[in-house]
Amino acid sequence: MIKRFKTKKIYVGDVAVGGDAPVSVQSMTYSKTRDVDATVEQIKRLHFAGCDIVRVAVPDYEDARALKAIKEQIKLPLIADIHFNYRLALIASEVVDCIRINPGNIGEKSRVKEVVKACQNRNIPIRIGVNSGSLEEQFDNKYGPTPKAMVESALYNIKYLEDLGFTDIKISLKASDVARTVEAYRALRPLVEYPFHLGVTEAGTLFHSTIKSSIALGTLLLEGIGDTMRVSITGELEEEINVARAILKDSGVVKSGVNIISCPTCGRIEANLVEAVARVEEKIGHIKAPLNVSVMGCVVNAIGEAKHADVAIAFGKGQGLIMRKGEVIAKLKEELLVDRFLQEVEDAAIEFEKEYR
Repeated sequence: MIKRFKTKKIYVGDVAVGGDAPVSVQSMTYSKTRDVDATVEQIKRLHFAGCDIVRVAVPDYEDARALKAIKEQIKLPLIADIHFNYRLALIASEVVDCIRINPGNIGEKSRVKEVVKACQNRNIPIRIGVNSGSLEEQFDNKYGPTPKAMVESALYNIKYLEDLGFTDIKISLKASDVARTVEAYRALRPLVEYPFHLGVTEAGTLFHSTIKSSIALGTLLLEGIGDTMRVSITGELEEEINVARAILKDSGVVKSGVNIISCPTCGRIEANLVEAVARVEEKIGHIKAPLNVSVMGCVVNAIGEAKHADVAIAFGKGQGLIMRKGEVIAKLKEELLVDRFLQEVEDAAIEFEKEYR
C-alpha cells in the first residue's frame, strides 16, 4: 500500500487536487487557442479519453479573448498557461479555473502581485511552474539548471505568494531528463505542504516520453509523491492520457482497469500469441474493474500465473485451457479460446461490480 505525502487540497474547477483526492491526469491542447472550434474539439477528445484537467496556451491577447467562448463549450476544468505577459493572466483569470505561471519569465514582483490579486478575487489556484530551462537569473547564475536551483526558485516564489496571503498553490518542478526531475521533487516534498503536479518536460516522442515519464513519474508515485500529472508527448493527445493512466495503474496508485499478463515470445509458444494479446487488449480496454488476466502461449508459464489470475488462457498444441482463479473451466480448440476468454473476462467484471458496488 503506497502512503502518499499529506498535502493541502485545492480545487481546479470541480476537480480536487491534493489531500485525499485521487491523482488526476492532465493534458494540453496543441491548437492555436484563438481557434475556438479546433481547441474545443481537442478538449472534447481529451475528455472522452479520460483526461481530468486541460491546459491551453495563452501567448497573446487574441488567445486570451478566446477563453470565454472555449469555456462555455467544455466540461473539463480549464487552465491558462501564461508566459512573459502578466496582463494575459489578468484577462484569463476572469474565465479559467487555474492560472499556470512560470515566475522565472513573468518579470518583476509587482506583476506577480497583480496576478495573485486577480486569482484571489475569483478564488482560483495558481500553479507555480518551475522549469530548469527558464529559471530566474539569481538561481541560474548561482546553481545552474540543477535540482537545487529549481527547489530554491520554488521556495522563493511560494514565499512570495504566501506573503501576499495566497495559499491555493500547486507546484511543478520540471526538467527534460529523469534524474533532475526526480531529485527536485524529492528535495522539495518534505519542505512544503502544497500539492505537486508531476511531469518531465519536453520528453519527446511517444517512445521516449513513455520511457522517461514511466521512470520519473512512476518512481515518485511509488514514493507517495504526486497529486496530479501530465505525460508530455510530441504526438497525439490521447496517447498522453493512455500512458498516464497506465503509469497510475501499473504503479499501483489506481486500482482500476484490467492488468494483462502475457509471456514474452519464445520457442515454446504454441499459438499466435501476439495476435491473441492484441485482440484481448482491444476488446477489454473499456473494463474498469481491477482484474488480473493472463494470456500464456504454453503451459510452462501458464500454470503458475493462472493460479493468481482472475481469468487465464493457456495455449497448447491446437487447443488450450480457460481458467478462473486457477480452476480449469473449459478445454477448447484454439480457434474458440479467445472468444470464450473474452466472455469470461466480461463476466468477471460484472461479478466484481456487483460485489463491490
